[in-house]
Amino acid sequence: MRANSGKDRGECTAMTAEEIRACCLSKHHAYEDLPFGPVPLCYKLNKKIFAQLYPEPGNFKITLKCTADEGDFYRKVYPGIVVRGYHCPPVQQPYWNTVYLRDFPDEELVRMIDRAYQIVLESFSKKVQRQLAEEKTGNNF
Repeated sequence: MRANSGKDRGECTAMTAEEIRACCLSKHHAYEDLPFGPVPLCYKLNKKIFAQLYPEPGNFKITLKCTADEGDFYRKVYPGIVVRGYHCPPVQQPYWNTVYLRDFPDEELVRMIDRAYQIVLESFSKKVQRQLAEEKTGNNF
């Protein structure tokens, strides 16, 4: 899903918190949860977080699940804008990136959200993945 499909590729973020929220919730079986209080807005798949949105003006950011290699790549490409998950204990930091949403390309943000969701989906057993896929095709809904 492209929350602002009319924008040119690579244009810096103009996505609102609501557009980012819609992007996260467009993923199959994704839902919003508030396990830590009103902030962050957490987006989960089957009880596992793939995104945490901090919608406050002046501190507008999102923390996304990633692989260690992907996390390192994004931190090198966007230094100071993409950083290790600031809220995480050191052992988990390589697997989370916090993206400060100033001057960040929309297309890249959507790609990172898609990948965060995929990483969480792939963390489940093949059986659970099949169950989620069956539900997606309408077999259980």
